[in-house]
Amino acid sequence: MEIAQIVGLALVTTVLLLILRQEKPVMAVLLSIVFSVVIFIFMIGKITAILDIMKELVNRAGINYFFLATVLKILGVAYLGEFASAICSDAGEQAVARKVEFASKIIIAVLALPIIVAIIESLMELLPK
Repeated sequence: MEIAQIVGLALVTTVLLLILRQEKPVMAVLLSIVFSVVIFIFMIGKITAILDIMKELVNRAGINYFFLATVLKILGVAYLGEFASAICSDAGEQAVARKVEFASKIIIAVLALPIIVAIIESLMELLPK
């Protein structure tokens, strides 16, 4: 049922954006940002449930929490980068959007580095000497 509400809100927002973009482009960008924030707030409960389940699985498996925290940070950077990039694109600033995407990818690579190192070290321990 929630998806029907989201789709309905998206369709209404889209129609309003089409009208506003012709008359008041600044208001259209603001409406787009407000819509994005509303959807994010609407999904916070789902995000919390996912995080709780992932934490429980990590605890049961006895995996180092550092790895889960790193993966969650990477997901956060990816989503926030995409969110900011979409807003910049909606505002007609594709060059800025591309820079946000580039910066997000670099930050993700830096965050992933400790996991990559841990995987390589584990593989090196498995190889015969």
